[in-house]
Amino acid sequence: MEWLGSILVVITGLLLRLAIPIAVTLLAVYILHKVDVRWQEEAAQVPPAVVVQKIPCWKIKNCPAEQRTDCPSPISSEPCWQAHRLSNGYLREECICCPVFRQAPIPIPVHP
Repeated sequence: MEWLGSILVVITGLLLRLAIPIAVTLLAVYILHKVDVRWQEEAAQVPPAVVVQKIPCWKIKNCPAEQRTDCPSPISSEPCWQAHRLSNGYLREECICCPVFRQAPIPIPVHP
């Protein structure tokens, strides 16, 4: 009969050692799912960001066709000064003085 008590103790220990972490994990998954659903509902209620129509910089600067073929700006979805950034991430000097860069709207954050 002593072996039955030993087996019950081992089984109880295994259940406690496995059941408690699994239960805590399932509880965390449940809570995170509820939070995710709430955040998705809140995100759906936020109005969309204002879309500014991008006027190509080569139209503003009157760039010739030969210069446009070598320029990465017309095929980029980013503003021209982003397409012309240096390899270290800095803006080019001519971009800082450019009227296209200076007249660009300042981006506003979506969430204050």
